[in-house]
Amino acid sequence: MPELPEVETVRRQLSRHLPGRIVVAVDVRDPLLTAPAHPDELGLLVGREIRRLGRRGKYLMVHLDDGAVLVVHLRMTGALRWHPPGDDVEGLRFLRAVVTLDDGAHVTFCDQRRFGRMVLLAPGGDPEAYWRGRVGVEPLSAHFDSAALGAALRGRRTPVKAALLNQALVAGVGNIYADEALFEAGVHPETPAGRLSRARVAALADAVARVLARGLDAGGATIRDYSDAEGGAGSMQDLLNVHVREGLPCPRCGTTIVKTRVAQRGTYLCPSCQRKGRR
Repeated sequence: MPELPEVETVRRQLSRHLPGRIVVAVDVRDPLLTAPAHPDELGLLVGREIRRLGRRGKYLMVHLDDGAVLVVHLRMTGALRWHPPGDDVEGLRFLRAVVTLDDGAHVTFCDQRRFGRMVLLAPGGDPEAYWRGRVGVEPLSAHFDSAALGAALRGRRTPVKAALLNQALVAGVGNIYADEALFEAGVHPETPAGRLSRARVAALADAVARVLARGLDAGGATIRDYSDAEGGAGSMQDLLNVHVREGLPCPRCGTTIVKTRVAQRGTYLCPSCQRKGRR
């Protein structure tokens, strides 16, 4: 599933091509993409100028000249891609939507699992209303530190990995980067979130920011489906310490990495570096 580094990579790439372009056509091939809204709602994009690209957690935002915002959530297998003028997009597999721009370029949305969604937020009103209860603090922002993470985790009995995956607490962290951050901080993923010491919270906050920045520098992780907005693959998968490395030696101590399940997600850890009960 695309996480913060993957979505931010897509945002940066699309920002090289889309601002200043006019939307001339929108063709939604799958009504589920906009559900519960009707696909015709995206017809309101036609004639609008794209001003800038933004991001909140794992959500991509396309800001338009009338103040409307198109929110795109890639979910598990969604891929948003820019195609230069002359590219034939009709042969793409799992094609769910095509946006045509005034320079002849296209932006396509392909999604094998069909979990991805597009939501058009009308101009005016409360710009933060859509995000309340949906996304928490941005871990690569100046607002994220040990105090912010400690406040998010305080009093929670759920496993710390489940808390990291809760987008309403920390925006943008998914399975890959949660495993990596917990390993770097030396925290067992099943530790109750609210029982971490201040020192462990501080170490975890630093680790979350560090692994996300590393993933962004690598252009994301392509383990199965992810490709960026220009059709390329990321390289973070070559830098992982524990995730998808079951049976291999820990790069820190040599202990065999194991796989378990936490919060209904496959979870990788080093049982020596991340001792259960250490808080």
